Amino acid sequence: MNRVLIIGCGDIGRRVARLLRGRARLYGLLRTPERADALRAAGIVPIAGNLDDPRTLARLAGLADVILHLAPPPATGDEDTRTRHLLAALSRRRLPSSLVYVSTSGVYGDCSGEVVPETRTPRPRNARAQRRLDAERQVRDWAARNGVRASILRAPGIYAADRLPLARLRAGIPAILAAEDSYTNHIHADDLARLLVAAMRRGALNRLYHASDDSGMKMGDYFDRVADTFQLPRPPRLPRDEVARAVPPELWSFMAESRRLDNMRIKRELHFRLLYPAVADTLAGLLR
Repeated sequence: MNRVLIIGCGDIGRRVARLLRGRARLYGLLRTPERADALRAAGIVPIAGNLDDPRTLARLAGLADVILHLAPPPATGDEDTRTRHLLAALSRRRLPSSLVYVSTSGVYGDCSGEVVPETRTPRPRNARAQRRLDAERQVRDWAARNGVRASILRAPGIYAADRLPLARLRAGIPAILAAEDSYTNHIHADDLARLLVAAMRRGALNRLYHASDDSGMKMGDYFDRVADTFQLPRPPRLPRDEVARAVPPELWSFMAESRRLDNMRIKRELHFRLLYPAVADTLAGLLR
């Protein structure tokens, strides 16, 4: 039975645990002791440690065959020191056979609505995406040096029935006029968890994958669909420059970037079949 270490036991980590429970020995890095019982209930053996303090990570060395790295980078800086600390800890004893890291499609920056394959050169436009790209490079360099099979999933907006922008809609935050709007991409949380398992089993050496569904919607259309599903007012539509002035800079950094992710690689190489191929259909199912 494989030993799997989950770094970042949030929503996606727990969904992965449900898929692997009984088929793998599961460990999870735990920063806050108060969550230990919740992890045990999910079938995960808690391992105390903090990615911001490398002295606490000694127990990770040689612990698992597979590492699922779901932890976000620090909130500041251009580098992901957490990934650096993790890789250093894993290097102290027997290495894992594979590592899967969840990154973000934000590493591409704004692509003016173009279809983006995994071969496109990343051009992150903010520090958050730069930290993610730094983590990717660390993982790929470390894996290449040590003969570890690494897969990187670049994920867009993650959604589920309990992960929808309802608070934003209730706050009346504006969206961009349809003619000026950005394309956005999505992945259902359950499909992302399944993709992690698929990459763990079938991912190629040092390979990038777009963890994205087939939707390719414009952002305002997505907000409209969610609003209609939950009988909320649709967001007001404003010209692009007015929205830029009306929303916080961090939110605008998401809204300003437009791209459509090509997801054929997960279908061809990972033999992956989406359970939720289109956001609109999923929302329609919630409405029914």
